[in-house]
Amino acid sequence: MPKTDINGFKRRSKNVFDPNATKPFKLSRTKLENFVCCPRCFYLDRRLGIGVPPGFPFNLNSAVDHLFKKEFDSYRAQKKPHPLMLQYNIGAIPYQHKDLDTWRENFVGVQYYHEKTNFLLFGAVDDIWEKPDGELIVVDYKSTSINGEITLHDEWKDSYKRQMEIYQWILRRNGFAVSNTGYFVYANGLKDPDGFNDTLLFKTTVLLYTGNDSWIEDTLIRAHECLSSNTIPEYNSECSFCAYQALTHNV
Repeated sequence: MPKTDINGFKRRSKNVFDPNATKPFKLSRTKLENFVCCPRCFYLDRRLGIGVPPGFPFNLNSAVDHLFKKEFDSYRAQKKPHPLMLQYNIGAIPYQHKDLDTWRENFVGVQYYHEKTNFLLFGAVDDIWEKPDGELIVVDYKSTSINGEITLHDEWKDSYKRQMEIYQWILRRNGFAVSNTGYFVYANGLKDPDGFNDTLLFKTTVLLYTGNDSWIEDTLIRAHECLSSNTIPEYNSECSFCAYQALTHNV
């Protein structure tokens, strides 16, 4: 049953933060990213149960991810490098681990219990590669269709970088040696062919990114302080969802 929270708002009871709870609170990588982008919307969602509108599913992107996983898994089984690894001179092979399928599973993923906040932080990785010395490389699959060169320079891709850094941080806290170097395997749908013919053609680029997870510890603590407060964070004029919440929920 819905419970009444701050200012009389009705909140859902499932996975909404309770400051008095002793059970670890599951916090996804996506929700921590929401806090980075807008503490107010994060609070409304995780404390009051007023979520942002769900986005449309990117089914074609999901299909590309699925096919990438099947393709890399075939080389994983052979303990051989994928041709893209050879093309980009990456000294690694797809990593084998008994829990890899679990780490890839949505709503489960790779997890770490953060004792200071009582958060169970989790996120589903796309892939992990292993260097000859045993150090792990976090890999994320992306797909798009644009004209021109694929890069990581766009400001909105900062969320991609933080995503990778969170995975690196969680794996390190689980005792794994993890490289700061990660890779985005980026498929770009080509618009050059003369027709569709029931076939989409892609050009895949592998982009190197050097992660820095030093921001995560402090961010988790600030996110916990945010949720533990009885005061809703200030309105964010740069957040489109804040305007939506103000119109639909009068907050």
